[in-house]
Amino acid sequence: MKTVDFTPGTAEPLFSAPPPGSAEPQLGAGHLGWYTRGYLPHHDAADLRQTITYHLADSLPATAATRIQAELAALPLEQQDVERRKRLDDWLDAGHGSCILRHPDAAACIVDTWQRFARERYDLLAWVVMPNHVHLLIRVYPGAALGKIVKSWKSFTGRKIRELQESQATRRAGARRSQEMSTSARCWMREYWDRTIRYERHFQAALNYIHANPVKAGLVSLPEDWEWSSARPVNLAELGLGDPRKAGPSLC
Repeated sequence: MKTVDFTPGTAEPLFSAPPPGSAEPQLGAGHLGWYTRGYLPHHDAADLRQTITYHLADSLPATAATRIQAELAALPLEQQDVERRKRLDDWLDAGHGSCILRHPDAAACIVDTWQRFARERYDLLAWVVMPNHVHLLIRVYPGAALGKIVKSWKSFTGRKIRELQESQATRRAGARRSQEMSTSARCWMREYWDRTIRYERHFQAALNYIHANPVKAGLVSLPEDWEWSSARPVNLAELGLGDPRKAGPSLC
């Protein structure tokens, strides 16, 4: 299935440069500031609080992305980005694609990977693993490039998740289909969204959005009812994952 590199974030305008009147933070060695790889703008600087969103490669087919884009064409340009991300967010929350992140082994691997580098490269402030995408709120440490951090997350978890996908495909369609997946499929969409937290109200809104995402998607009634979220920290010890601010055992 052909897919497109779109990822939803919170329903706020996306800045491709610092908002008017804001100061660019000190970059420090190893940070790029504002940059793009030709798809989405990214903000790489030390000591920023940022939300990060990335999703599975099979969660958004090209036909859906094309249809959304066509529907937005009639809107004023300044409204298109906000509305686009609202619709993409709703699409992912509807549970399209394999939703392999529902599998406990996949979700545990993702959380363990985040914790593995916490307090070494970043502070892990909030997070949620949804069936086909993830959201985090972090503060990056000096010298830890944001792009490299996200790449390491995807690299560590991609192999484990592909193994789970191949195992499910084998049960559904036989070993031949599984072999085709292992050579051609990718786990994560190439790009990711990052949003810089600009003030305290923005921080609270981002925190609430992350924890409330399972409720918005109709998966649970309360944020703390969702097993794979920092809204339910008491459950981490039960899962053997420990405190998200400390290094945990390796599950993948």
